[in-house]
Amino acid sequence: MALQVGDILEGKVTGIKPFGAFVALPESKTGLVHISEVSYEFVQDLTAVLEVGQAVKVKVISIAPDGKIALSIKRTQPAPERAPRAPRPQGQNGAPRQGGPRPPKKEAPPRVWQPKPVQPQGEMSFEDMMARYKTQSEEKIADLKRVTENHRGGYSRRRG
Repeated sequence: MALQVGDILEGKVTGIKPFGAFVALPESKTGLVHISEVSYEFVQDLTAVLEVGQAVKVKVISIAPDGKIALSIKRTQPAPERAPRAPRPQGQNGAPRQGGPRPPKKEAPPRVWQPKPVQPQGEMSFEDMMARYKTQSEEKIADLKRVTENHRGGYSRRRG
């Protein structure tokens, strides 16, 4: 009789590792019960649930082409009843809300570049006006450069 996926068999635990337990099956075959397939409860340590030599009822989950047999103990037992969940309050678009009530969102005005207000400084010479113009111009260029480089990926994209 060849093993098939879905078969329920009696086996004996032959070894326990941190990731699962090896089970001896009929016809001198061995399969592995992964730790997640031992119980519907969380299992931290398999030695607390199983012991070597213990007879267990297992279900064949899969048989790999290389002959490895995956088994499950929990699928031979009925699933435990779960307590019904309390309904969660719904937010916008039917998504569950997080936290308490929120104040309504305020519409923020779009951010637009505004020039710095020019402060009159009385009588200025031509050289003073040119120096101020140059300073303002360099500030504007630096701001524009920073914004455009952020959109393009920054300094690192220009290198190399």
